[in-house]
Amino acid sequence: MITKKTKYAFKALIHLAKTPIGQQVLIADLARDGNIPKKFLEFILLSLRKGGLLLSKVGRGGGYYLAHHPSKITIGSIVRILEGDIAPVQCLSTTNYARCEECNDEKTCGIRLTMADVNVVLSEVMDSLTLADMVDRSEAEQNRLSKVVDFSI
Repeated sequence: MITKKTKYAFKALIHLAKTPIGQQVLIADLARDGNIPKKFLEFILLSLRKGGLLLSKVGRGGGYYLAHHPSKITIGSIVRILEGDIAPVQCLSTTNYARCEECNDEKTCGIRLTMADVNVVLSEVMDSLTLADMVDRSEAEQNRLSKVVDFSI
């Protein structure tokens, strides 16, 4: 599961993706609109800026904005910046490797071998979906639901 940190990042990034190109958004506005604690959001946005997904401008008219078009920012890149490696077991992690205590032989471990396949598929999906996809899916569902007529009393 992703942490609250990543969920908050997604909320802020969606807001930024919907913002006109070239327009910056203040942390206070992102925090308010996303119902995110401001200090926590500052830490999240700094991580995303260091990861190359955001840019910021200081001073009057300043704030945060996307470093790339939303269609170029993958879900995988966001998750990796905030969560680290997305491997389902630590023995597959490239950034946080740890041998499983209960494992006798990593090379023949059925759990590791199976989870390696899961890891490949998970990475492929997360790297094929983008921030733009997330925004588009949400807007499409909002449009679909707004057309539903409720006859209940």
